[in-house]
Amino acid sequence: MAEKLKIHSSGKRKSAVARAVLYEGDGKITVNGKNYKNLEILNRLSIEEPIRIAEKILGKINFDIEANVRGGGEKGQIEAARLSIAKAIVEFSKSDELKRAYLEYDRNLLVADVRRKETRKPGDSKARAKRQTSYR
Repeated sequence: MAEKLKIHSSGKRKSAVARAVLYEGDGKITVNGKNYKNLEILNRLSIEEPIRIAEKILGKINFDIEANVRGGGEKGQIEAARLSIAKAIVEFSKSDELKRAYLEYDRNLLVADVRRKETRKPGDSKARAKRQTSYR
């Protein structure tokens, strides 16, 4: 029996890390074990973006995606899942046209946002805020 094609990809946003597994199927997409259609409206639309662009260029979606996200907050997890899903679809389809469409629509669909929280400095209250000094 032939082994089903499986593609693994990951995405990061702030401290959230998403791992997506894409395999041949009939278009079922889950995020942390739940169907993405059960998410809040803005989160659902955010997850749908890479899928809709892929449908427009590739036609019918013939794969399933399971995304598992850990760490970070709700929005960071959604952004990380969105990134990992888009990367997996591009790797699966091997389509340069799709890759160009993603980059044109939103570069963060394929390129991770590498900004992280700046570390706290010793002797200060925050990363940038300095202690006030009194001159009188």
